[in-house]
Amino acid sequence: MAEATLIPETSREDMLALLERQRANYLAEGVVSAAKRRDRLERAVSLLKIHQDRLVTAMRDDFGHRSEHQSLFTDIASCIGPLRHAEANLEKWMKPEKRKVGPFPLNLLGARARVEFQPLGVVGVISPWNFPVNLTFTPLAGILAAGNRCMIKPSEFTPATSEVMAEIFPTAFDELEIAVVTGGPQTGADFSGLPFDHLLFTGATSIARHVMRAASENLVPVTLELGGKSPVVVGRSADVQKTADAIMMGKTLNAGQICLAPDYVFVPEEKVDDFVESAARSVEKMYPTLLDNPDYTSVINERHYQRLNGYLEEARARGARVVEVNPAGEDFRQQPHHKIPPTLVIDPDEDLGLMQDEIFGPVLPVKGYRDVKETIDYVNHKPRPLGLYYFGQDQTEEETVLTRTTSGGVTVNDVVMHVAQEDLPFGGVGPSGMGAYHGHDGFRTFSHAKAIFTQSKINVAELAGLKPPYGEKMLKAVRAQMK
Repeated sequence: MAEATLIPETSREDMLALLERQRANYLAEGVVSAAKRRDRLERAVSLLKIHQDRLVTAMRDDFGHRSEHQSLFTDIASCIGPLRHAEANLEKWMKPEKRKVGPFPLNLLGARARVEFQPLGVVGVISPWNFPVNLTFTPLAGILAAGNRCMIKPSEFTPATSEVMAEIFPTAFDELEIAVVTGGPQTGADFSGLPFDHLLFTGATSIARHVMRAASENLVPVTLELGGKSPVVVGRSADVQKTADAIMMGKTLNAGQICLAPDYVFVPEEKVDDFVESAARSVEKMYPTLLDNPDYTSVINERHYQRLNGYLEEARARGARVVEVNPAGEDFRQQPHHKIPPTLVIDPDEDLGLMQDEIFGPVLPVKGYRDVKETIDYVNHKPRPLGLYYFGQDQTEEETVLTRTTSGGVTVNDVVMHVAQEDLPFGGVGPSGMGAYHGHDGFRTFSHAKAIFTQSKINVAELAGLKPPYGEKMLKAVRAQMK
C-alpha cells in the first residue's frame, strides 16, 4: 500500500498559476450557456463509464482490499445519478427568480426585482480517501451545472486512485475547465490557501480547522463536509432484527469508513442482548467468512488499523464487554491486508477513546437506556453530528427525537440513506460541517445569487417626496412604512 509521502508535492506557484489561467479563461468565455454546462456534465458521466474498471482496480489497490462490487455501486454508479439529475434540471435551476418589490412606494409603477444565478468562477475541491471517486465526481454535478471551472486535490492516502483521476480527466476536459492537482500534505495545505471563488473540503474536523484558517486569508467561502459521531436511537417499538440488519449493513459497508456510518447505538436496556445476537446474525448472513471474502473491505492503512485495534485493546483492558463477530472463527493476525471483524462494545465507559473520537471503522459501541429522554440529553451534550438515525414505529417518539436534537441530516428506519436522495441537501452543522450541496442546493451553493432591481421609468423618489426638499409627501411615505 502506497503511503502519502511517496507522492511528489505540487508547488504553490504552479497551482496559483493554474488557478489564474482558469479564472482568465472563465472570464473570457463570458456567459456559460446551458449547452456548455450540459456538455461538461455529460463528459464527466462518460469518464466514469469509460474508466470504471481502472478506477475500481485503483481503489482496490489503495485499500489493500476493497470490494469491487461496492466500488462499482458507491463510487461509479452513485456518481452518475447526481450528474444526470443536474442535466435534467439545469434549465429550471438557471431561470431567474422573480421577487416582490417593496416597500411602498417602490413597489408601484412598474419596478421589478429578480435574482439571477451566476457562476462563482473557479471552485477548489479537496476530496477524501474513503470514497475517493464519489466525493470527487458528485460535487462536480453542482459545480459544473452552475457553470464553474474546478481544481481538484484528491487524497494522498489513495495514491493509485488519485493518479488514475489525474490521467483520465485530461482525456475529456481541458485543464482550464477541470484540473487535478496531486501531492501530499504540503500540497493540500497550499491548495487550501489559494484564492478560489469557493472551496469544498470533505474530511476530518481536525483538518477542516486548518483548511478554514487558510481559506480565510483570502476570504474564500467554504463548504465543509465533515463527520462526527452519528448516533442511532432504537425505540422500543422497533423490530430488533430488521433494525440490526440495517445498522450492520451501514456499519460494515466500506468497513465502516463512512462519514455517516452509525457511530454508536442506543438500545432499550432490556433489548441489548437481543440486539447483539441480531447483529451477529446480520453479519453472518452478509459475510459467512471475512478474511478472504471479496465483499468485505479492508481498513485503509496501517495507521488506522492500529488506531482501531487500540480502541478495542483499551476497552478490553478497562473491562468492557467486547463482542467480535467472526462467523468462521478466522485468525485475523495472519492476513495480507488490514481487515478487522465487525466488533460490538457493550456499555463502554465514556472516557474511552472509542467514545471520544469518530470511529471510522467496523467497531460499534452499544449503549442501553431506560427512557428515550436519556438518549436526547446525551446527544445534545455532544458535538452536533452529521447524521442521526431513529428506528421505531412510535410517531410521537420519532417526532420528539427529531425535533429535540440537531444533526446535519436524518434517516428514519435505516442509516446513511438520506445522502442518496439528490433532492435533499447534504451537509453538516457545527463541528460536522457547514454549507450543503447535492441537487438544487448544490447548484445554489456553487452559484452567486445576484440581486437585480429595475426601477420604473417614472421618477418614484421625486413623486413620493423622497428627494429634498422634504415635506409632507415624505412623511406620508414614512408613516406608511411604520404601520
